[in-house]
This record gives sequence, structure tokens and C-alpha cells, in this order.
Amino acid sequence: MDAPFSIQWTHRLRFSVNPFAKHDVLDTLCKELLPIKILVVVDDGLAESNQAFIDSLHAWCSRTEQVCASPLVVAGGEKTKNSFDTVDLILEAVNTYSICRKSCIIAIGGGAVLDAVGFAASIAHRGVPIIRMPSTSLSQGDSGVGVKNGINHFGKKNFIGTFNPPFAVVNDITLLKSLPDEHWRAGLSEAIKVALIKDSDLFDEITTNADALNNRDIKAMESVLKQSALLHLQHITNGGDPFETLESRPLDFGHWSAHKLEQLTDYEVSHGDAVAIGLSIDLLCSVKLGTLNEDIASRTISLLKQLGFPTMHTELSNPELLLGIEEFRQHLGGRLTLLMLKDMQEPVDIHELDASIVRQAIAELM
Repeated sequence: MDAPFSIQWTHRLRFSVNPFAKHDVLDTLCKELLPIKILVVVDDGLAESNQAFIDSLHAWCSRTEQVCASPLVVAGGEKTKNSFDTVDLILEAVNTYSICRKSCIIAIGGGAVLDAVGFAASIAHRGVPIIRMPSTSLSQGDSGVGVKNGINHFGKKNFIGTFNPPFAVVNDITLLKSLPDEHWRAGLSEAIKVALIKDSDLFDEITTNADALNNRDIKAMESVLKQSALLHLQHITNGGDPFETLESRPLDFGHWSAHKLEQLTDYEVSHGDAVAIGLSIDLLCSVKLGTLNEDIASRTISLLKQLGFPTMHTELSNPELLLGIEEFRQHLGGRLTLLMLKDMQEPVDIHELDASIVRQAIAELM
């Protein structure tokens, strides 16, 4: 007997300014969720660089009776995904403070922290609700809005993980003010990616406002990241494949080489920079395959450079880079499916990519 069923889910994305200092978004979400207990987890990079935010967080915790402990500070950056340390720390806290499936974890930090904490929350008691508060441009515009959690293993990115949507995502643009320049710009490579695939107007806006973005104009960045987050959200909720059971993965444009490059450099190359390089490779591959006009590839690569992104790296000449294609197929499952571009907002799936094409693209970047 076949008995199909579906589950209704509401993906909540909120935009706020310093919500811990106001009685608005977080208080409203907590009233909706009604958690018995709340455990707060914070990225150490944010804790060390933004004292005003941490003060407002502690004040909120003090007046919110469900908060069961002082905020737990965990290591930020990709290193937090390269072992089980953070996952074990969260699981231990869930056990120590008797966090249950009617409780809630609030995770505040960059994408790596959200991934690791989200994974721990998804396997504790088979799923503890989580509210994400992304604190980097990369996580606010892309990964923080997604439904994936995970850590790296066997030298492979996101080898262990789950699909488990957060109860809510709260974006506070002011958290970006304390970021170093590399992390300030990081989310723009993912914004350019989703703009190429889904919204040429956003691509034009990023191009027009490149100088303002370089000068850390918070309003310019807020506009770009909000549109990027909404495009990612719409794809997840309306794209027909939220848990990626099908072959096509449009949001992974440029990522097969990006993930492998991160691994080859022991994650010294950040995800945002790796995506910029990966986009450059796949755009030129699209040109070499005859699907894309060279002008679009040239304009995009020039824009990435203007925003301060690298578009090449010495490890691109490493033969192991091409192993990323097979690793990507294994990670996605089934036959290889890579997205290439025909035009703005015109992606096309391919199911094989000859090594000679990739080498030609890399030679052009080098």
C-alpha cells in the first residue's frame, strides 16, 4: 500500500534592527512558538567585535524568563564545521539544560555557526526548533535563509548534515557594521549568483552601486541582501524542490569548484571568495560550451573584481580541483547535474563537463 503524505510548513523571514533591544520581532516569534526554554548560542567573532549588541542580548536574556542559561559562545568560521566539537557542545547543553522539542535554540552568527548549531538542533531529540540570526552578509543573503544544516567530514564540505528548516530567520543589517571588509563583501558573490539566475535588475543594481558597496554603504548593502534573501526564500518555498530530491540545483551555480577550492586550501579561501572564483570558472565554461555570450561573462567577472573578490587562485592548477566534479555529483546524488548560463535569467542544466573545457576556462583566468 502506498500512502503519500505532505507536511505544511511556514518559512518565516523577518527583517529588524537590533531586535534584542526592542519588544518586536523576537518577542513576537517567541509568543508564536511558546518555547518552554530558550538556549542562546553566539558566534565568538560577533561576541568579540560587537559589545553593544552583546549588551542588548544579555539584557533581553535577563528579562525573558524562558532563557535557561547565559549565552553559549562557540567558535566561528569554517573551523567550527571541521570537527564535531561545536555539535557536541550544543548537544551537551541541550542535555544539561533539559532542552526539549517544545523548547527553542536561538543561534546567532555566521553561516558556519548556523550550519553546525542547526545540525545539532536537528538531531537532538530528532529536532529542537531553532531561530537563526545571521550575522554576516553571506549568511543574511544566502545560507541563513536556507533549510540545510551540516558539518564537513572526510575532507568534504557539508558531508554530514540534514534538511531541517528553522522556525524563523531574523536578519539585522546593523550586525554587518563590525565585519572586516572580506566578510562585509562576502555575501555579494552569492547575491550576484542568484541575480544571474533569477533577477537581472538585481545584477544591474549591484553594478550601479558597486562603489557604494565598496565604501560600506549600509543602505546599499541592505537593499542587495534583502533581495538576495527573498530570491533564495522564494526558490526554496516555490521552486518545487525544497529538500533537493531532484537533479537540478540552480542555487549551486559555481559551487562545484568553490567547495573543492575551499577544501584544497584548508578553508583559507573563504566561501564568498571561493564562490566568486567558482562563478568565474562556470561563466567561462558556459562561454566555451557555446551557451553564453562572452559579454555577460566579462561583465560579471569585472564586477566581481571591482567588488574586491579574487577570480583566480594558484590551486586552480591543482589536478585535484577536477575531482570536485565527481564529489559534487556524489553530494547531490544521481547523475551529474551542473547549471550553466545561456543568458541573464536563462540557466541551463548540463550532465557532463569535459576537463578540457574547465582547463581552458582556468587558463583564461590565470
